[in-house]
Amino acid sequence: MEYLNPYIELCLEGSSSVFKALNQRDKEALVRQHTLTIIKKGRFLFKQGEKPRGLICLASGKAKVYKEGVGGRDQILKMVRQQGFIGYKTLFSDIPWSVSAIALEDCAICVFEKNSFLKILKKNPDLSIKFIKVIAEELWSANNRTVSLTQKHVRGRIAESLLILRDTYGFEADGKSIRVSMSREDLANLSNMTTSNAIRTLSNMSSEGILEITGRRISILDSSRLEYISEMG
Repeated sequence: MEYLNPYIELCLEGSSSVFKALNQRDKEALVRQHTLTIIKKGRFLFKQGEKPRGLICLASGKAKVYKEGVGGRDQILKMVRQQGFIGYKTLFSDIPWSVSAIALEDCAICVFEKNSFLKILKKNPDLSIKFIKVIAEELWSANNRTVSLTQKHVRGRIAESLLILRDTYGFEADGKSIRVSMSREDLANLSNMTTSNAIRTLSNMSSEGILEITGRRISILDSSRLEYISEMG
């Protein structure tokens, strides 16, 4: 089928899309009942406390999902990659957003209208199983992450966060620079530490030859050592 724009095609036909195996009639229904929004870097995809309009697919760009913490500190809970879905847990539970999401670069999101999406989900057991698997994997990851952020030392937490960024976004063409630009504050919020601790730890790892840091660009020079630090905590 022909698509209205390349963004909806990515969400429905992309290599990691859970919708790829749907029949054409259901895909057409999703196309009819979706909205496309372009979101500039630094703007909200959604805010904590808002009611979800539907299932969100990040068609292009990168985003962070975070929880507002005590004293103005935020905790980044998830880094979202292209073709990643946001909002299915809130959508299924029919409660307001308990988190917020912000674009790390210019993004395009497709929002599939709630009732249309749920109608298709109810009559497609294979699609339902895929979403159950996605939710189960995210819960498994969240449980492991909770243990890491509460039990690992500062170096272990920073190492794990960098590996998460590597595995989520991959490397640039040089094969070592992580393909995402993040502030030191964001990296600290992803690692559950102060910004000053994050800066000091990154500087130490750079002097040890594990990382190479140029502005916001972080390159991993020794993946084995970084993985060892993360594993040992």
